[in-house]
Amino acid sequence: MNKGKISNLLRSFRLMHLTDRIRYKLQSRKNRNANELYLANNPDVKLPPDYLMYESFQINYKKYLEGGRDVASWIIHTFKKYNDSTSIDILDWGCGPGRVIRHMPELLGRDSNVYGTDYNEKSIEWCKANLPDIHFNLNTLEPNLPYEDGSFDFIYGISIFTHLSEEMHHRWSTELKRVLRSGGILFLTTHGDNFKRIMTPSEIDKYNKGQLVIRGNVTEGHRTYSAFQPDAFMRKLFEKDTVLEVIIQDQLAGKAVPQDAWVIRKR
Repeated sequence: MNKGKISNLLRSFRLMHLTDRIRYKLQSRKNRNANELYLANNPDVKLPPDYLMYESFQINYKKYLEGGRDVASWIIHTFKKYNDSTSIDILDWGCGPGRVIRHMPELLGRDSNVYGTDYNEKSIEWCKANLPDIHFNLNTLEPNLPYEDGSFDFIYGISIFTHLSEEMHHRWSTELKRVLRSGGILFLTTHGDNFKRIMTPSEIDKYNKGQLVIRGNVTEGHRTYSAFQPDAFMRKLFEKDTVLEVIIQDQLAGKAVPQDAWVIRKR
């Protein structure tokens, strides 16, 4: 039985949230020694509580910090290909407890303004208390951001659409473009073709028809709520805009299945 069938079976019995809590405890125990050593060698580092970290990534302190910086550098490098301005307004949509955004002020410099928004109140509280030089905002699952039209040059969302329903794909894409300036750039990661290896035959059939595949029966927005986005669906979603590139990464041995990255310019 493949992972997709197991996941759907757990969902049918409403066991995904319980399974996820068990996975959290196992992962915490697995990484305990390495994390303690990392803290001993880096006593001044600021880290969110383990469960907040787990909700957005995994409980590995070294990977959380160093991997977060690598992702931030990748995002900025991609943006700079299309806008080389040294002063920008940038939004992390779904910033969680700051894995990526914490590195942005240093990478961008003080001439840029960095904003982060998330629907997890505890994550936003932690970010406000621990990550300086960034403007944080609490949002809801509903697409209603407290920013003026055309506020940002660049918006990125790392694995956010991957946990939203089809309705929310449409509503959030509209809201993101509302607060994005004309000519501004979106950088969004999705579950693309790489994830077909963990889908069931019926899911693959739907995906190959260009339809969004949803694994629900859990709280929308939670890490266990999964959406898989075929190329045709994403191009239809942003048909009024310009798809600049789709970055498809190869899976490395022993690594997690990589997401695609869509780079889109607002017309």
